[in-house]
Amino acid sequence: MVQPINFFDLSKISADERAQLLIRSEEKLEAFLDGARPIIDAVRQEGDAALARFAQKFDKSTVTNETLKASEAEFEAAFQAVDQDIIDSIHYAVENIRRFHERQKPDSMWLDEIRPGLFCGEKTTPIPSVACYVPRGKGSFPSVVMMTTVPAVVAGVPRIVIITPPGPEGSVDPATLVAARIVGVQDVYKCGGAQGVAAVAFGTETVPRCHKIVGPGSPWVVAAKQILAGQIDPGLPAGPSESIVLADGSADPQIAALDLLIEAEHGPDSSAYLVTDSREVAEQALAAIPNFYAQMTPERVKFVETVLSGPCGGIVLAPNMTEALSFVNDYAPEHLEVLSDSPMQYLSEITNASEILLGDNTPFVLGNFVLGPNAVLPTSGFSKTWSPLSVFDYVKRSSIAHVTDPAYRELAFHAERLARYEGFDAHANAISQTRDKIKTRNRP
Repeated sequence: MVQPINFFDLSKISADERAQLLIRSEEKLEAFLDGARPIIDAVRQEGDAALARFAQKFDKSTVTNETLKASEAEFEAAFQAVDQDIIDSIHYAVENIRRFHERQKPDSMWLDEIRPGLFCGEKTTPIPSVACYVPRGKGSFPSVVMMTTVPAVVAGVPRIVIITPPGPEGSVDPATLVAARIVGVQDVYKCGGAQGVAAVAFGTETVPRCHKIVGPGSPWVVAAKQILAGQIDPGLPAGPSESIVLADGSADPQIAALDLLIEAEHGPDSSAYLVTDSREVAEQALAAIPNFYAQMTPERVKFVETVLSGPCGGIVLAPNMTEALSFVNDYAPEHLEVLSDSPMQYLSEITNASEILLGDNTPFVLGNFVLGPNAVLPTSGFSKTWSPLSVFDYVKRSSIAHVTDPAYRELAFHAERLARYEGFDAHANAISQTRDKIKTRNRP
């Protein structure tokens, strides 16, 4: 029996009901935070032994202390297991992602004379190490390998590792290993969930401690990142998938329905809405959705039905496009697709979206795999303040300044005045006549 799909008319619901539509599953983290803490403590105290135990308990895997790291034999077997056409597509996607991120890469250094004798600039260097989290529970994600590791390689990060939940046989998804090797990453570790985050936060006998972790994950991963933010840079907030298909009256309802299912099939904790100002588009899309279920596996259909009939999905009818755009900006989706004969007309009005895909030739699928821009994106409304994963997430900047003798006196005059006002005696003395006298004595 097909579950009924939510249909919300913004002109008929209250402000509180509208606010409820903006809530994501990952915002309800209390239970996960409580559950993650003992897991994290165990990894900190027991290291590899805890990782192996949790792999056996949570992943039903045969991983042991000795097999936590993927071996060279496993890499070789992966290339034999994955069809050549998939390997070719991974190469194609990696090249597009690499080209995009090469364009992002900042200059290693710049230094400009902003006033006569005052030179200021920045020096950019890669972070020392990063762990890339690759999910597995509800599918295989070589795409996440590519999205997280390619910009790290472009940025020049010296140590890049992958952590991923193991399969029942103690193995890593073969395409994940293939993608890692194609990108150039050698170290893959079989630990997911909160225990994987803890492993790279503290380090174990096998898994190295890393300075940062990136990549999407379950609420367990999100919770662990929050708890361990003092031990490891948790990166951008990337939780369960979420999307909005924004369609005006010129959109094809069948395409709108087809694309609404894309992110919804990631799992029952996903969020997915079709937002439109056209009742005709809304009703025809609603009628079309069940027709696409026949082309999906029962597992994916169940995920979609759970999302579209639950608290984080469905169809939203707005009284006009102004209200539709307002809803989109308030929601601040991870993925946004704009369906219209003229999608560019709305671009200037969209202020909060991690990814904006324009037109019916640019479905979420292309962005997830092969377009080039990164598909690891801030979720849960954080596109209001965060940007997509990029080269900039793998580098840090140092400010540089140099002052010449002729420029020093003017700068010191204003700095001493401000230091005196703020009550910092040592600050003021360091650029007062005291400094001048010292420098004069030291000159030959």
